[in-house]
Amino acid sequence: MSQETAPELAREEIKREAVRRARERARIARWDLDVAVFLFVVLIIVIILLFQDIGLGIVAPVAIFGLVMVWIVGWRRGRQLYQSFYNEEFVRLERELKAEEEKEKKEKKENREKIREETIVETIEETVQRVLRERLK
Repeated sequence: MSQETAPELAREEIKREAVRRARERARIARWDLDVAVFLFVVLIIVIILLFQDIGLGIVAPVAIFGLVMVWIVGWRRGRQLYQSFYNEEFVRLERELKAEEEKEKKEKKENREKIREETIVETIEETVQRVLRERLK
């Protein structure tokens, strides 16, 4: 079993989160207004055919064909939206990760500078104490 580095693990986590968010957004947006209008058109055609005394042998296949088309259009739309949303989410999550990494680097740098300043202050204090001890002797 190979050990993955932290950036690789973070990237995999970003991919999983992007997939999850994209699926959720695509599932919600799949049945948009176009699909609903198409479904109503199929319903109206079926109703018109029934009122024209067209036999059920013709109306049923028209209705089934219309429902299959609605499902196919919704499925295609969902796939397109999924890919679009996945790309958006992946880019956004990568940006967030980079911003976090930069923030951590900045904090580490500030901590190093703070430690360096404390060390310099301690060194100065030690030097002053040493000089005072020498004067007092």
